[in-house]
Amino acid sequence: MGHRVERRVGHALARRVYRMAGGGVDRRRVAGPGLTALAALSLGGCAVTMPITSLVPDRDTTGSVAPARAISPLSPDLGTEDWRRARAALAVALDPQGNGSSVNWENPDTLLKGTFAPVGGPFVKNDLVCRAFVASLAGQDTPRWLQGSACRPSGGEWTIQDVKPWRKPA
Repeated sequence: MGHRVERRVGHALARRVYRMAGGGVDRRRVAGPGLTALAALSLGGCAVTMPITSLVPDRDTTGSVAPARAISPLSPDLGTEDWRRARAALAVALDPQGNGSSVNWENPDTLLKGTFAPVGGPFVKNDLVCRAFVASLAGQDTPRWLQGSACRPSGGEWTIQDVKPWRKPA
């Protein structure tokens, strides 16, 4: 019974191809293996892909994906490796057991570099050890100076609490 269904479908498709071709195709030749190839070719282009843009005008209003955050609180110019190097220098410069001198960092891959210098001694704020600092950032543009403070729990990592532009005294 399966052969009969295939033949009926095959003959119907052959008649349709015959009509579409304006009668110039032999129906008996189309109804064999050539019909299968013809059907595969004609149905193969049925998939259409199109880019879908968001229906939501503002990407930040969705709750599914958090908006991109800056990697560094110092500057959006700092990449992941820049900030890793800067954060290590910050930890050494602000260490309460350190000598209080400035600490440099540099990333030769991005040509960004900077300095952290502690300002004053450490102080306690909300059960955290804190310290003020002055930082310089230099790269492809002119150097920028920043001032801020960072805090850490006892034995933990320093987290920058606030940072703002600073004008170097003349």
